[in-house]
Amino acid sequence: MEAYQLTATQVLASFKDGSLTVEDYACSLLSRIEQRDAAVKAWAYLDPEYVMKQARLLDQTPMEQRGPLHGIAVAVKDVIYTEGSKPLRLSRAVFNSPIYEGHAPKVDAASVAILRKAGALFLGKTTTTEFAATTVGPKTSNPHDPARTPGGSSSGSGAAVGDLQATLGLGTQTGGSTIRPGSFNGIYAFKPTWNAISREGQKIYALLFDTLGLYARSVDDLELLADVFALHDDAPPAEAPFQVRGAKFAMLKTMVWPEVGAGTAAAMEKAAALLRAHGAEVDEIALPPDFEDMPHYHRIVLHAEGRVSFLPEYRTASSKMHSFLVGHVENEHKYTRAEQLRAWDSMAALRPKIDTIAGRYAAIITPSVPDEAPKGLESTGSANFCSIWTGLHTPTVNVPGFKGENGMPIGLTLVGPRYHDRHLLAVSKSVGQIFEAEGGWDRTSSLGV
Repeated sequence: MEAYQLTATQVLASFKDGSLTVEDYACSLLSRIEQRDAAVKAWAYLDPEYVMKQARLLDQTPMEQRGPLHGIAVAVKDVIYTEGSKPLRLSRAVFNSPIYEGHAPKVDAASVAILRKAGALFLGKTTTTEFAATTVGPKTSNPHDPARTPGGSSSGSGAAVGDLQATLGLGTQTGGSTIRPGSFNGIYAFKPTWNAISREGQKIYALLFDTLGLYARSVDDLELLADVFALHDDAPPAEAPFQVRGAKFAMLKTMVWPEVGAGTAAAMEKAAALLRAHGAEVDEIALPPDFEDMPHYHRIVLHAEGRVSFLPEYRTASSKMHSFLVGHVENEHKYTRAEQLRAWDSMAALRPKIDTIAGRYAAIITPSVPDEAPKGLESTGSANFCSIWTGLHTPTVNVPGFKGENGMPIGLTLVGPRYHDRHLLAVSKSVGQIFEAEGGWDRTSSLGV
């Protein structure tokens, strides 16, 4: 197996036993990127010389001083600041906007500072939709079919991890910008409980929703990141591994089920059958009627928050902004402050209710996306199956394993109560082993490795 194919957990073990150096690992990843970049185009900025310089310095770090992510390659979405004294091709934060062309922040985002201290190897900045706010695709293609979108807005990070060009990735989510690319690219995607990880130093769209998202090809790797970001539940962790046999799961279609396609519908049906075959109890549930307006509440607050976030750009360079963002600032839908408050307060009232519902189960299983990644790069796809959970602040994990009618990956979302992030990861690991083994989709054959 080539070094670029290894998970973070495997790479760390290889560093520890001396069978792999950070320099050789970095060379393997850069070779993979060189081979695949023309097709996938995941990178906004990448400086191979800087990557190799980091790798050599990390190899020189004494064993006792090495961090928990020593040498592990991370892709960083280009709405997250990386400190400007570093080489420009890494440090630029342009947000896929001509307004910020050449912009170089003077500080690391909080997430980057934490990863840097943990010893991470930063590969570069990955593509995003404009300000991580539109559905207009950047240049990036889906690694499993270059004619299809990788999703967005975390397009490049999802595609880079999905194509084995990066081991871990940072994204963000305001609607479905982490979970949707996770599904489309066939990888694990984790949106933690809202504000469980600092968002300082990333471009804000909607402060009430924005959440740092994490990408990996295994739950073990997500757990490494959860440790580094100090994610802890109140309850002590259950004895590992989580036992699917005897556990109780909920299958939830949600109020946006009419938008579902054949691939996701089949994945939901197969997931329920697999869990039952492995000894789990599976209930089909529906949310109470007061949740029906969640998509509408999310939309109102998104526009209201966008009015605030994009006012500086509007006042200084509105002609360079996408019309969707201009519409936020100009309140094109004429949402009133009373509607905004009603949406805020209604979502706040629903959050403890969803905690209670989700707390009855090991996890709620629900669609990540309407279907497999659609053809074309013009749109990154619908976030409607994700946005309700973003608004409710619950942790969610996209678990891969299924495929659509065209052989493209489809994942399903596991949901837990707020601040049950570690529990949800433990459940996702056991469920993921079943879905990946028996769901019908094979990552390696899809990528030809």
